[in-house]
Amino acid sequence: MKLLHSGKVRDVYADGDDLVLVASDRVSIYDVVLPTAIPDKGAVLTQLSLWWFDRLGDLVPNHVISGDDVPPEFAGRAMRCRRLDMLPVECVARGYLTGGGLTDYEKTGAVSGVTLPPGLVDGAQLPEPIFTPSTKAETGHDEAIDFDTAAELVGDRDLMTRVRDVSIALYEFAGEHARERGVILADTKFEFGLDRDGSLTLMDEVLTPDSSRFWPVEGYEAAARVGGNPPSFDKQFVRDWLEQARVGGQPWNKRAPAPALPAEVVEKTADKYREAFERLVG
Repeated sequence: MKLLHSGKVRDVYADGDDLVLVASDRVSIYDVVLPTAIPDKGAVLTQLSLWWFDRLGDLVPNHVISGDDVPPEFAGRAMRCRRLDMLPVECVARGYLTGGGLTDYEKTGAVSGVTLPPGLVDGAQLPEPIFTPSTKAETGHDEAIDFDTAAELVGDRDLMTRVRDVSIALYEFAGEHARERGVILADTKFEFGLDRDGSLTLMDEVLTPDSSRFWPVEGYEAAARVGGNPPSFDKQFVRDWLEQARVGGQPWNKRAPAPALPAEVVEKTADKYREAFERLVG
């Protein structure tokens, strides 16, 4: 196999006509890869993605060939996939207002060009799920864009309409399942590509704690009443600790190198990833 790309979390290898996507235990915050890994994180991301891909096939095809036919050293954390022509936009579906969407709403009353009702607070459920695409930044953060800009980047408005509709359908399907398992799917990011026949195909990871905000149903109502949201099933423990971390006596400047994580933060974060998997998969 030939290493094609090593990202913040995933490594991509070429194996003949196929790609092998390997999820590591690396964790990145503010686009900085931390020196401390989170045990089992890569396995959780891969196995949860495979579980979702298997259940979303009626809505859209995906790129997975096999979760087992991978090199032994990557067993459990890799999947063999078809090569696709990746679309140049991030496809985000939201049912709740928080994160970057909240920031945009507070400035403009809209998210990615979608106007929302006034008076919404952090963690508020939206009247209906919305599609909020963004750019794919080579460095730094992705930038939110509206549907028209996304269609221009893709170069096909009808295809972008299909992407939007499929993204919302996937969000609604997954959100309903998650609710039944005591989990709120606040928002999530999808990646799409086109296969050799030009068919829209779901790719990368899907509906994991790295690509989604999952909140426990218990505690949500109390948090929402004060304009907030419950602790999510992701790397929030890491973010919270880094906000208080000191490097050379000064607050961490959110640039490399990042400080090493203490054992208790690593353990709590690993537990959150495992809990997300166990709740959703059952």
